[in-house]
Amino acid sequence: MDSPYLKTLFSTAMYFNLPCNGGDYVLVTIYLFVCVLFSVFQDRVDEARAILEKIYPAHEVEDELNALKLSVDAEKADEAIIGEGMIAKVKGALKNRVVRRGLYAGITVQVAQQFVGINTVMYYAPTIVQFAGFASNSVALALSLITSGLNAVGSIVSMCFVDRYGRRRLMLVSMTGIIFFLVILSVVFMEASSHAPKIGGVESAHFGSNSTCSAYLTAPDAPRWSCMTCLKADCAFCANAASEFHPGACLDSSKVVRGECRAENRVFFQQGCPSKFGFLAVVLLGLYIISYSPGMGTVPWIVNSEIYPLRYRGVGGGIAAVSNWCSNLIVSESYLSLTEALGAGGTFFLFAGISTISLVFIYFLVPETKGLQFEEVEKLLEDGYRPRFFGGKKEQSKDQVESA
Repeated sequence: MDSPYLKTLFSTAMYFNLPCNGGDYVLVTIYLFVCVLFSVFQDRVDEARAILEKIYPAHEVEDELNALKLSVDAEKADEAIIGEGMIAKVKGALKNRVVRRGLYAGITVQVAQQFVGINTVMYYAPTIVQFAGFASNSVALALSLITSGLNAVGSIVSMCFVDRYGRRRLMLVSMTGIIFFLVILSVVFMEASSHAPKIGGVESAHFGSNSTCSAYLTAPDAPRWSCMTCLKADCAFCANAASEFHPGACLDSSKVVRGECRAENRVFFQQGCPSKFGFLAVVLLGLYIISYSPGMGTVPWIVNSEIYPLRYRGVGGGIAAVSNWCSNLIVSESYLSLTEALGAGGTFFLFAGISTISLVFIYFLVPETKGLQFEEVEKLLEDGYRPRFFGGKKEQSKDQVESA
């Protein structure tokens, strides 16, 4: 019997407080395994032997019982080492060199997963699409749903490739694609901002001083204002009736003024400006998500399920998950402030810079765990992982490991 599976079954029995008396559940094999382990754990050896006699031939019963005893003794020894309270477990994990190295890798990939900016794209997708020049809320929402669907498709793709090409390689390729498309997105949004339609004095005066943006009326550099300048002043852009790309009006962003603009069959922009780059920006956004989802979207969770020694897996995974959600909170709460200060292009460029740093950390700290047993991963971390081009050993496939 493989002890990790038995530990899971035992935990299930303890959680549901299932009775174990040997004779009532003979037909349910898994439940019998639980009963056996439960009995051994409480030193009820005769009861465990009686149940094993119903499952195994007589000459195998003692061997299985001895194996169970060793597994239970090891489990009790592990509990004595790591402690019972959460604080004691965390302290024990941080004192263990192998666990610390596992945490370096586990926390790195979890923090990187958030600081590539993916959840800001998911949370604020309609707003980002409007930044690209789509004024209609319904159109922006529809396009954002498409990008969200690509994230789900990418997760399915990950299932097909993660065991074939490995966790590390998939993350490195994914991060490379993420950085590339973030840089291109940054350039596209910056170009869209620099080519934003100008504010026409005649167009603004057409709606009267009460409807025109007060900041525009008092600005000394009003002739140099563009749509982006208008939006940064918390006003709105009413596009030219002849063409959205011709000079338009900078108006107050109230609902009444919006109605006046639309009454003349003009488009009212509040989040982004008319742009010839809008469709390209949405396509690049989709490619960014496709690069993210198969690698950085799913693999960090797989790595964290494999990188820690068995007795510290819960603690290590928990610490890494906390780092993930803390990073999520930081990125999500700062995104709108960043776009106000840096613009959409500057914000994406910042994410690209952070992603580049994350790529370096992943390269140096995260080993390949594909095809390795838990004990082999622990040995790899104990020896200290180094990339192949920096003195590390060539990573072995599962077949090579087994033959060795």
